Amino acid sequence: MRRPDQQTTTRPAPEATLGTGTGPAGPDAAPGTGPAAQPAAPGAGPDTPPAGARSAGPGEPSGPPAATGTPAARPGTAGTGTAGARFTGTGPAGAGFTGEPTAEGALAPYLRGQAAEFLRSLRLHHEYSAPADAGGHGAAEAARALRRAARRIGGSLHTFRAALDPHWADQLRGELAWLTGILAREHAYANRLARLVDALHLLSGPTLPAARGARAAGEAAGADAQGRAALGVGAARAAALLERRLTLARTRSHSAALQALGSSRFHAIADAVALLASEVPEPSGHAGRAAAASLLEPAELAEQRLLTAVAALPPDDTGPYNEAQDAAWHQARLLLRLHRYAHEVVLGGADPGLTAPGHALDLHRDAVEAAGAAAAAARTPRIAPATAYALGVLHADQRHGVESARAAFRETWPYATALAAP
Repeated sequence: MRRPDQQTTTRPAPEATLGTGTGPAGPDAAPGTGPAAQPAAPGAGPDTPPAGARSAGPGEPSGPPAATGTPAARPGTAGTGTAGARFTGTGPAGAGFTGEPTAEGALAPYLRGQAAEFLRSLRLHHEYSAPADAGGHGAAEAARALRRAARRIGGSLHTFRAALDPHWADQLRGELAWLTGILAREHAYANRLARLVDALHLLSGPTLPAARGARAAGEAAGADAQGRAALGVGAARAAALLERRLTLARTRSHSAALQALGSSRFHAIADAVALLASEVPEPSGHAGRAAAASLLEPAELAEQRLLTAVAALPPDDTGPYNEAQDAAWHQARLLLRLHRYAHEVVLGGADPGLTAPGHALDLHRDAVEAAGAAAAAARTPRIAPATAYALGVLHADQRHGVESARAAFRETWPYATALAAP
C-alpha cells in the first residue's frame, strides 16, 4: 500500500541495479527497505487456505465506487512495507534485467512456475486418489495445492490481462474459476460442519460465554441455568441435523468434483496449463507489446482497487450486524487476494503487512457462511422447539464471529484512514 508521499508497494525503484543492492532507492523509498527481492520460486508464496475456504475463482470483480482521497498509513507502520523495493529477476534465457518488471522477465516465469505446480499437484492428486489411498489426507492436500496454483494463475491472468493475449487469458481464467469452485465445495462443507459442531459443544458447555450474560447479577444465574438446560436438550439434535445436511452436501460435492476431474472440460484445462508451463502467449500488435513492456500500471491498479474497496467498507459504529454488508467484505477479500498475487509477480513475494488482514477476512467469510448454514437448518420444517432454540443461539454466535472478524480486520489493517466513513 502507499501513502501520499510514498511509492506504491508494487513499483520498484527505477534506478535499481541488478545484483548490487546498492542502487539509490529514490526519495520516496520507505525507510528500512531491504535488499533486492527475488522472484518467487514455483508454487511459493503464503497462500494458506482457511478452514472451509470456498476458493471461487478470481473472476472479474465489480469494484465499489471510488472513494475520495488517498488512504494514509496507520501511524507507526512506516518502513514496514516494501515501497521502493528493488526488483531483480531473470528472463527465460537466464539473462538478468533491471528497471521495471516486464511480462517476459517477471510474469512469464511466474505463470510457468504456477503451471508446473498445478501439474505436480494434479499428478499427486491422481496418485493419492487411487483405490488404495482414496479419501486420505494426501488427496485433500493435493487438491488444496491444485486450487492454490489455479487461483494464482487465474488472478494473474485477470490483473495482467493487457500484457497477455486477452482472448486466451479470459478463456483460461474462466475455466480455472469453474475448476476451483468445483474443487472447493467439499472442503468448505467439511470445515463448516466442524466449525458449527465445535461451536455447539462450547455453547452447551457448563457455562455460557461471558459476552452473552450481560444481565443483572440477581437474575443472571437462573437465566443462564435455564438457557444451559435448553441448549443441552437441543444441541445434540441440532448437531445431528447439521451433520445430516452438511454431510449430504459434502457427498454431493465430492461426486461433482470426481465427475469434473474426469470430464473433457477438465482435460482441456489441464492441456492448456501444460502448454502454459512451456510457453506464455504474447499479445499481438503494437499496443499489446507496449502494454507488456511494464507490469507496474496493472499492479498499481489492482492495489488502488483494494484501497478503494476498503475505504468503502461500512464503519464499525453502524449498529448491529447487517447481513447486507457482507458482500462488500467479500469483495474486499477478493481484491486483497488479487493484490497479493500481483505483489508476488512484481516484487517476488507477498506483502507481509497484509497477512493478518487477509486472515481476518478469511475468518469473516467462514463465519458468514456458518451463520447462513445455521439459519438454513433452523428453517427445516417440523423441528423440535429445543432444536430451533439451539440453532438460533448458534446463529447468533456465528454472527458474533462475523463482527469479531471485522474488528480484527480494522485492528490489523495498516492504513487506518481507509476505514473512515466516506
